[in-house]
Amino acid sequence: MSDHPTSPVPSPPGLWESIDELCVWLDTHRPVDGPDGLLLRILKLSEEVGEVAQAVVGATGQNPRKGTTHTWDDVRSELCDVAVTALVALRTLTPAAPEVFARHLEEVTRRSLAARRPDASEV
Repeated sequence: MSDHPTSPVPSPPGLWESIDELCVWLDTHRPVDGPDGLLLRILKLSEEVGEVAQAVVGATGQNPRKGTTHTWDDVRSELCDVAVTALVALRTLTPAAPEVFARHLEEVTRRSLAARRPDASEV
């Protein structure tokens, strides 16, 4: 089920440039503009998360009527769609998306990893 890499994989080159290009493309092809368009772009995340759930159910064969309909590669692909959709939504909300995301990731990492480090008094 999991093929965890042994070492961290860096962000792909041009990640935010690609997100910017996707935002421009979406902005030029969106049927709904303004605040409703923004809300719909954010709601797209729910659709993508649902596709992850569908792929997990399909990969595990949990629907006896359908059986195994997906692979774990499908699940990974759907998770990537969620990540891209979230980054596009964030970029839509702010041109400073790379900085906002980096700060948030740093804070989550600090907070999470601090919880598992022994207290200096315990060493």
